[in-house]
Amino acid sequence: MARHGTKNPLTDRLGALSDPLRLRMLRILASHELSVGEIAKVFQLPQSTMSRNLTTLARTGWLVKRQQGTTTLYSLIEDDLDEDARRVWCVVREQIPTGPETDEDDQRLEGVLAERKTDSLSFFGRVGGAWDAIRAELFGERLTALGLLSLLDPAWTVADIGCGTGNVSELLAGCVGEVIAIDQSGAMLDAARLRVGENPRVSFVKGSLEALPLEDASVDAACCMLVMHHIDEPTPAMGELARTLRTDRGGGVALLVDMVRHERHEYRREMGHRHLGFADEEIRDMFTGAGFEPPRIRHLPGEPDAKGPGLFAAAARLKSG
Repeated sequence: MARHGTKNPLTDRLGALSDPLRLRMLRILASHELSVGEIAKVFQLPQSTMSRNLTTLARTGWLVKRQQGTTTLYSLIEDDLDEDARRVWCVVREQIPTGPETDEDDQRLEGVLAERKTDSLSFFGRVGGAWDAIRAELFGERLTALGLLSLLDPAWTVADIGCGTGNVSELLAGCVGEVIAIDQSGAMLDAARLRVGENPRVSFVKGSLEALPLEDASVDAACCMLVMHHIDEPTPAMGELARTLRTDRGGGVALLVDMVRHERHEYRREMGHRHLGFADEEIRDMFTGAGFEPPRIRHLPGEPDAKGPGLFAAAARLKSG
């Protein structure tokens, strides 16, 4: 392993820690050894930007690097720091701010590590690496999703609220008795109709989550994909959704997929978002305040190339009685 800048004065080392991005980088590299490309994916920044910051951190003695073939890997190894630097790092490490930004870093890191594992398996097992392509060629791209959707009761009626262009409705159509695709945009409903095609199991209705065009206790399950952040008052909207659910056939289930709490304030201005994602406690209150059991909340692993905030999936059953 090579370390650069071991004779730099302490002021240079402290100066390298003055950038919040570098602190986030050190936080990640203290627990994982990553390449420049992997670090760029974690922080959603160009490789040139990350390379420049890595060079600064290595030159001032915070990072070590090693070669693995043609790839250079970087890490912070606390035991390899000299005594002064180790004392500084112990203090700084405890003061690095945590919150939505670092949560997103961690989620994207999970995706990068999962991608690395896949790459490793494909390298050491050529057949295993080619299996996805072979399976897609033989059986198509959608078999996994359609197979999992078979867990749903085929007699159920499911509402796809905020259906958009109909990707969820299209998947559900072959697995349940009826799909009601709802959107307040006529253009989106037209796109969904075009996507789904002629299917007697799918109906398209114009309406919003705040005032659903559904009878009381008329659907077994409902899903809202990336809808709730557009709603001014989420809990009353969940109450309106609860009104439409029936529980007599084993259903009464709602699924909510949306963004975790984040700090991308430009989304309000550029895309009209009412909420900058939701914290877990807000999600729980949203469900329980509308008469649901406490939800199961899962933070979805981030895809390395995804540019948006992290996502969660929350599901809960309506309380009986």
